[in-house]
Amino acid sequence: MDVSLLQVVLLAIIQGLAELLPVSSSAHVIVAEKLMGLDPSAPAMTFLLVMLHTGTMFAVILFFWPKWRALWQGGKTSTLNYIQQIVIATAWTGVVGLGLKFVIEKVILAESPNAEIEHLFKNLPLIGCSLFAAAILIIVGGIANNRQGATATESRPLSNKIASVIGVVQGLCLPFRGFSRSGATISAALLQRLPRDQAETFSFALAVVLTPPVLLLQIRRLLKATTVDGQTHIELSMFLPGIVGMFFSFLAGLAALRWLSSWLEHGRWHFFGFYCLAASAGVWTVHALL
Repeated sequence: MDVSLLQVVLLAIIQGLAELLPVSSSAHVIVAEKLMGLDPSAPAMTFLLVMLHTGTMFAVILFFWPKWRALWQGGKTSTLNYIQQIVIATAWTGVVGLGLKFVIEKVILAESPNAEIEHLFKNLPLIGCSLFAAAILIIVGGIANNRQGATATESRPLSNKIASVIGVVQGLCLPFRGFSRSGATISAALLQRLPRDQAETFSFALAVVLTPPVLLLQIRRLLKATTVDGQTHIELSMFLPGIVGMFFSFLAGLAALRWLSSWLEHGRWHFFGFYCLAASAGVWTVHALL
């Protein structure tokens, strides 16, 4: 599939902004690809998506590293507790996410040959519904947190129980494109009365842990799609667009994180939910027109 550098840059900017803002990058990228006449399931697009995700992961690491380093320098006990909470949340994400994957592939899509959960990723009505669900969660979480106050005395520190709730919510996001991972996890944390800064920092710590396995799954699908007669055929022409895309998604990701942190800190989190409502309506409109 031929993809121009201009298309790569546009997709990288969309991915970088939407991946780290609570508005669902997958929904935006899939709609953008369809409007550009590109096939999201093509090997070249799968490889490009891997590179774009890599760029945003580096943006997260660079942006949050000072906060994570400060947490880890707070003492051995606090460091071990934080790692334990990340492990607990990630374990719950795996249980819920893989459980949903099994149910969808073996029950809901049982009549389809070689059914994979990725077949749902191009379903625009499902994306529209997922965006709507994410919007409601973000609006409720943001408004509830504003009523409590960012520094309310009833705010609670991160605990194993809160980490478990966040992990379960993150697992629910995995099979559904449009159900923003960051939007859902931060909102769930706010509803658990976790302070805003802790909610954001923990959510993106989970993202860094979750991204490598997701990238490996995408690479596995890419290798499977490009393997013929036992040999893998990946075109060298894929690498230049991928590197360009990774660079621009990294820059867009940094800009998105600054935006997200500012709005969350100043009590504007629920506005992202209103955007998701509009995006949901936009996806349904695109579906009706295509």
